[in-house]
Amino acid sequence: MWLFVLFIAIPLIEIGLFIQIGGFIGLWPTLAVVVLTAILGTWLVRSQGSLALSQIRTSFNELNDPTEPLAHGAMILIAGALLLTPGFFTDAIGFSLLVPPVRQFLILQVKSQIKTTSFQSQANFRSQSGTIIDEDGEILDTDPHDPSGWTRH
Repeated sequence: MWLFVLFIAIPLIEIGLFIQIGGFIGLWPTLAVVVLTAILGTWLVRSQGSLALSQIRTSFNELNDPTEPLAHGAMILIAGALLLTPGFFTDAIGFSLLVPPVRQFLILQVKSQIKTTSFQSQANFRSQSGTIIDEDGEILDTDPHDPSGWTRH
């Protein structure tokens, strides 16, 4: 239901803002502002998106929790979609999502509503000689040609 309300309310807000701002500054300046905000927004999304992508890579490389960099990246993606949508209201929301403290505040609000549990995975690696070694360095299997039980031999 709330999604339906958004699909109705946002275009109405945008139409009202276009009429008010267009009446105040004129048609061509209004259209110029819309085009300039789209160009500026695209540039900001590109620069912040590449920064978020490097933070995601760093978190994966250092085996850290990638949740927060992924959330920042998702919000930057949403900001880009809002900034490319013509309108003053969507531009205001899009630009606000490009401000890191705003994103951090939203992430904290969502985190407070979500209960998480931890998990642990076990990773096994096969060396070049065929020996299987677990994440603690313990040798699990030394004969790679031994049937696994999952295949027919």
